[in-house]
Amino acid sequence: MKPWNVEICDVTLRDGEQTPGVAFSCEEKTEIARMLDAVGVEVIEAGFPAVSPNEKQCVAAITKLGLSARICGFARARKPDVDAAIDCDVDMVSIFIPTSDLHIRLKFKKPREQVLEEALLIIDYVNDHGVPVRFAAEDASRTDPVFLKEVYRRAVDHGAALLSFADTVGYLIPTEMHRIMADLVASAGRPLCAHCHNDMGCAVANTITAAEAGAFQLHTTVNGIGERAGNASLDEVLVALRLKGGVERYDLSYLTPLSRLVERYSGISLPRNKPVVGELAFSHESGIHIAAILDDPSTYECFPPELVGGERHFILGKHTGKKALEHVVSSLGCELSDKQICRVLDLVKEHSEHKCNITPVVLRKLIKKAKEEKPK
Repeated sequence: MKPWNVEICDVTLRDGEQTPGVAFSCEEKTEIARMLDAVGVEVIEAGFPAVSPNEKQCVAAITKLGLSARICGFARARKPDVDAAIDCDVDMVSIFIPTSDLHIRLKFKKPREQVLEEALLIIDYVNDHGVPVRFAAEDASRTDPVFLKEVYRRAVDHGAALLSFADTVGYLIPTEMHRIMADLVASAGRPLCAHCHNDMGCAVANTITAAEAGAFQLHTTVNGIGERAGNASLDEVLVALRLKGGVERYDLSYLTPLSRLVERYSGISLPRNKPVVGELAFSHESGIHIAAILDDPSTYECFPPELVGGERHFILGKHTGKKALEHVVSSLGCELSDKQICRVLDLVKEHSEHKCNITPVVLRKLIKKAKEEKPK
């Protein structure tokens, strides 16, 4: 299979930081950026320099790290925003304007054609400084399709290097995304970017669907953090690209440690059952499952935990079988007779029925109890 023609732009340090209550220090941002670079992410959106002097300082610090990734600065279609980004010596400036009638009416209170003309002048301004422009249509998924194509056509005429399609409120489902993106890819004349939010839980699916339909640059955040319900999760997108898109150049072994790093710095705890990097992503309790996994892990795992820097865990509980228990007991260095194993299994199931966690400490106590019981 020919690998999909895609690259990743991770926006954790900008859109991810817009998660309510999240603020990264400069040191945290640089550490996250270094690890994103180690994964092989091609573009890092380092921040929104015009937000504050500190934000500008952080973006500038990231551009000085000497990373392989290109560094992108975010800006409204205003000269002061652009100047702040260019001052940071970024490799690319991402200019955005709202394009839906709803957003234009509420934010600008002027004709949409005038909003576009003013933005095109800013593209010219950035190009005059010799910096590539990514031109983003905010709320593109709710924009009049005819006007959206005009926006992109005019942006190309003014030298935009990339065109970004933002599903700003997570409005689309995958079938809609495929239809829209395929149409835009066929007509735009520049590489398309897919920026998806997760309000209906479709951000990752929409991002992968956009890639399949021809989108080139895929926007992600670590752990899927971001405004409201977040953005497309980097780890899930990269695993899907590996398994379904034939894209093998990323080092996925950094995904779990990167996830833990951002979890700590953001203060946003992951669901235990989050795909790919969640605590339970490679945890198994069912006796039927564990028995099969001990013979061949692929029976109940889509991909091995080592691929993403994770670990496999066998959890003891009411669904545990004898073979799984034997494996866990052996891993603790204990030897039990067949009758003792059966007795411990009964005790494990009894404890778990009362919602008691079978930790190694608890298991050792149950093993001790089984050994001390007199044969009946």
